[in-house]
Amino acid sequence: MSKGKRDRTTQAREIVAKQQAAERRRKVTLWTSVGVVLVLFLAGLVGYTVMSRQDDGTLVTPAAAVDDGTAFAVGNGPVTVDVYEDFLCPACANFEKASGATLQEMATASKITLRIHPVAILDRFSNGTEYSTRSAGAAAAAAEEGKFLELHNVLYANQPAENSDGLSNDKIVELAKSVGLTSETFATAVNEGTYKAWATKATEKFSDRDFTGTPTIVVNGTQLTGPGDTVPTTELLTQTIEKAAG
Repeated sequence: MSKGKRDRTTQAREIVAKQQAAERRRKVTLWTSVGVVLVLFLAGLVGYTVMSRQDDGTLVTPAAAVDDGTAFAVGNGPVTVDVYEDFLCPACANFEKASGATLQEMATASKITLRIHPVAILDRFSNGTEYSTRSAGAAAAAAEEGKFLELHNVLYANQPAENSDGLSNDKIVELAKSVGLTSETFATAVNEGTYKAWATKATEKFSDRDFTGTPTIVVNGTQLTGPGDTVPTTELLTQTIEKAAG
């Protein structure tokens, strides 16, 4: 074989080798790109799943909540009075009208620590709008801004009837503004149901404590009822608190 022919053969082999190497690099690059795309897709899928869970059922416990995250406290007196209420409950509204002001005054005077527990046991009476849960969640959002009692009082002053749609979120936000709750953070929490899962959890704990109806009043760990398992009167409540105080 002549030298020229050998050179041409060598050159041809080098060209083929370069082409094969380039093809291998192309395949590596292709599969690397596919891998990167797959990783990004999976990361996006996980991110979407996490965000979906955050939007639907993530438990956000208010920093202001006490008693295992179930209540909001007013005052720091020596006697602890726990009141479990549902914002749709007519008996709760009656209790607030009769005894609410007295308890709040005693809390302000540091005679008692008043712990109010919003629960949601009457959602079935709001035509599917879950008013009990929504209002409890709104109260939690108000507590985060130091306005729990203000919203609590205005919601009872404007309590909707059972078997109605309850107050809309817009109405809750409007009432909140009347007591100084004007932040976008509060409105967003109400409209997006930030504390919906918390309201459900607080209601579960209410049940776990073997309570079945609202209002439930507990003084220093002992449930207080009137004659015939009725809601205690203001007089009975005051006497019990004074006795507990010694």
